[in-house]
Order: sequence, then structure tokens, then C-alpha cells
Amino acid sequence: MNRQELILQVVVTAQQMRDIEARIFAAGMPVAALMEKVAGLIARRIAEMIPPTPSKGEWGSGRAEEWGRYVNNYSFPPLPIPPSSPPRVGILVGPGHNGGDALVVARELHFRGYAVCIYCPFSKLKELTSQHLQYAQSLGIPCYEAIDDLPECDLLIDGLFGFGLERDLKDPVASAINQLNERSTPIVSIDVPSGLHTDTGEFLGTAIRATHTLCLGLWKLGLLQDHALEYVGKAELIDFDIPWADVQAILGDAPSVKRITKATAFSTLPLPRPAVTHKYKEGHLLLICGSRRYSGGAILTGLGARASGVGMLSIAVPESLKPILVSHLPEALIIGCPETETGAIAQLQLPENSDLNSFNAIACGPGLTKDASPILQQVLESTIPLVLDADGLNILAEMGTSPNPPLLRGGLGGVRQALTVLTPHTGEFKRLFPDLPDAKQDRVKAVREAAMQSGAVVLLKGARTAIANPQGSAWINPESTPALARGGSGDVLTGLMGGLIAQAVTRQKPLEEMVATAAWWHAQAGILAAQERTELGVDAFTLTQYLTQIISIYQ
Repeated sequence: MNRQELILQVVVTAQQMRDIEARIFAAGMPVAALMEKVAGLIARRIAEMIPPTPSKGEWGSGRAEEWGRYVNNYSFPPLPIPPSSPPRVGILVGPGHNGGDALVVARELHFRGYAVCIYCPFSKLKELTSQHLQYAQSLGIPCYEAIDDLPECDLLIDGLFGFGLERDLKDPVASAINQLNERSTPIVSIDVPSGLHTDTGEFLGTAIRATHTLCLGLWKLGLLQDHALEYVGKAELIDFDIPWADVQAILGDAPSVKRITKATAFSTLPLPRPAVTHKYKEGHLLLICGSRRYSGGAILTGLGARASGVGMLSIAVPESLKPILVSHLPEALIIGCPETETGAIAQLQLPENSDLNSFNAIACGPGLTKDASPILQQVLESTIPLVLDADGLNILAEMGTSPNPPLLRGGLGGVRQALTVLTPHTGEFKRLFPDLPDAKQDRVKAVREAAMQSGAVVLLKGARTAIANPQGSAWINPESTPALARGGSGDVLTGLMGGLIAQAVTRQKPLEEMVATAAWWHAQAGILAAQERTELGVDAFTLTQYLTQIISIYQ
């Protein structure tokens, strides 16, 4: 994997970024030179997003529409009136080097023909930042200390505070940020929206609500937390060529938190298949799911598994569900089981000469209902990889026992002999791990603690799904869509993940990485479906039809 792909995976805390930058400066890179390079890249990106006004008459009568096209292409809200001529850009300048970056951007945009003005409410600035402000003013760029004096702008660039802010913002800056947030003006934040905690993504009193965030050098952890998304807007990385050796020196060869990217996902997919193979060599997955009340959960989980490409799929359901499952998944082996009066599975009745350990993996839970509690105990005693979701998690929480004690996983006192994957949403997470801090505050920290406590791989569903293993490594899925907030979409993920893990067992691929691949694949299918059908048009059944399209597109 090349350097660029590796850099896209890395996620850092504020302290780690400080340490990496310290190595760069210690090696001889002047701070001023790095500031010029970074700001030049930002200015170039801004110019790509919103070009300066062409010469008079070049856009003709369609100029406002052309501006709107540029704005909409980069996720900015449409402007209510035609833009200024040339575009007016307001630069919000802080006292540190983030403010220095902003001032160099101001200078470069000024030279490119933008109408630039500066807001800087601070009397004390770092020396380099102060020098850049002095030069900007010498060029005739107006500077305002009061937010009320700042003219209306077509775009604002936020350089008030960069990474590492830990204190709550106070007036006049806090009230200025609140005032700016009330305007309809698009805001591009440099590195991190001002007021956002770099690690947790929490707002510190208040924070800029950016429409676009240009993260510098390496992805910051806070930008990938669910509650930060309303402040971050559309985020992208500005790669300013941090040497990979400096990243390795601070983070080691395997960073403990990684973004899941297309490259990492495809590196683990069981593709291509060998020329000579058969269905059992391509994985055999057992799904245990469904009840008379929730037959749809079994169907959707099965459809997700089908899309994974697993060689053989067996589905254990209550006997009364067998006809409907056969009609939807004719290629699967549907195992009808004795059922309770309420229509739940009463006991597993597997085919002759087989038991739970005859399969490569098990996925259990969707639509099961808690009336099937005895089934879960049997499943936990199996010695093959297991994915638990939905009622599988709810039953587990009521059992009051970890699926995998942290000491000697599968050894003395252990319940599980193999990989266990738990896939809760925040409510299920709280029931499973009631003694852990609220997952909504710091999802990555919470999921890592849960994985270490349980000995399982834990996938915490959300806008930015977080995954962790018992060794402390974590993965974050950086892209998703609200279209997936629909009943049944989690069932699809369970089936997809189970199918991938079953194939990974036969291919001897890393099982934990398959969890991350499934999360990425599922989200990308949702994104594609939403683009074609809108966010309101992506039900769980439709989602399954887009899973194979994603692989076809990216291959």
C-alpha cells in the first residue's frame, strides 16, 4: 500500500499531532515554510471550490447560475442572492498558527482577485501570525476587531482556533461565533471547526458550524465522532506531505485508530476466487434468526448474507417461517425448527450428522425475540466465529455475563472459544455495558473499553460506526448516510458480515478486519442507493440490491 493510502487511514489525537509536527520541525522544517505550504494548498482548494469572478461578461447572464453550480458541487448551501463581484471572502483569524494559516490564505486569495476582509478580535498574536497580519494590512486588506463591522461575505474561512483547543470559548469570540452561525454564509474551517475538541468532537461552549472542513496533514479523531458531524460539514484531507517515517515514529507500524478506506476494504475481500473451488470452500454460514412476529428480520439477514458471496447459506428459523424463507432465498438451506407458542425458535434442529461447529461462522439475533433465550446459550458454547445482533444482544444483556472474559479468551473461565462480534446500537450498548461511560460522548473510547472488557470485537453502530478489538485497535467508518436509519438495515449488515467472516475462515484472512470491511461495504451501498433514490427511498430490502453494485463499481 502506498504512502497516500496509508495516510488516509491514519487518525490522530491532538497530542499525537503535536508530537509528529515536533519531529518535522526538529528535522529542520521551518515553521514559516510549512505555514506557506499548507496555506497555499488551502488557497488552491478554495479557488477550486469557488473560482474568482472571471472577466466581465465571461459568464454573461448565467453568472448567478454558474456560481450556484460551483457552490452546490461542493456541498455549500445555495446562496439567496447572486454573489459579489468579485466574491467577497471573510477570513476569521485567531491568535495562533491556525490564524497564521488563515492570513496566508487571505493574502493568496487577495492576489488571485478575491475581495478579502479580515476579522481578528485578538490583541496578542503569535509572532509569525502578527507578521502575516501586518503584511496583509499593508496590502490594503481591511481588518475588523468587532464582528458587527465585518461586511456580509459570500464565504467565510475559519482560522480562529486549530487542533488542541481544550478550554471553553468566552466572549467576545463565543458570541461572534454564535452570530456567524446564524448567518446563511458558507464557512470553510481550517483543520478543525473552531470550538470543537480535537479528540472527542464535543463543542467547547460553542463552535463554528462549518459547511466544509479542510483537515490538515492527518485526520483528527474528533472529526469522526457522531456528535461532531453537525459542526464539521463535508470534510476532506489536505495532505501536506508529512513523512511516513515521522508518523510511524509516533504511532508505530500499526496505528491504534484507523479510518476504513476503499483500499483497506478491498484488501480483505475474498476476491478473486480460485479457478477450481466449490461451495463449501467459499464458506458455510449459519443464520439463526426470525420468529413468527419478525419474519422480515430473517429474510433481510439472509439477503445480506447472499450479497456477501458466501458459498453455502443455512438459515435456522421457526418451522412456520420455512415457506416464506424458501420463496425469498431458494438457494439457501432453510432449517425449520420447533417453535414456542409465541412463534420463536424453541430448539435448534440441525441436519443429521451436523452440529453448530460444522459451519464456518454463525450470525444470530435478528427477529429472534427473547423467547429464544435458550438458543443463545447453545450458540455461545460453539467454537466457531459468532456475530450477535438485535435480540441476540438483548438476551446476552439479560444473562448478565460477558461473552468472552478478558483473561485468556476461550481459556480458563472463558465462555467462547473463537471470535465473537457484538454489533449494538447505542441503546443496546448501554444495556450490554451499563458500567461504561455514555457512548454518545466519546464513541471510540467507549467501544475500545467495551471490547477490552468483553474480549469481543465490538461494532457500535452510528453515523460514524466505530469498531474495536480486545487488543485496543479501533476502526472508524468515515462515510455513511442517514438513509440507513431504517428498520432492517442492521439485519442486512449482520448477514453481510457473517457471510464475509465465513469466507475469511476458509481463506485464512484476518477475521477482525472483515468486520470493518462489512461496515464499509454496507455504508457505501446505502450512499449509492440514496444518491439514486434519495434518503427517503432506501428501505432495507432495496439496500440489499445495491450491495453487489458497490463491488462492481469499485472493482
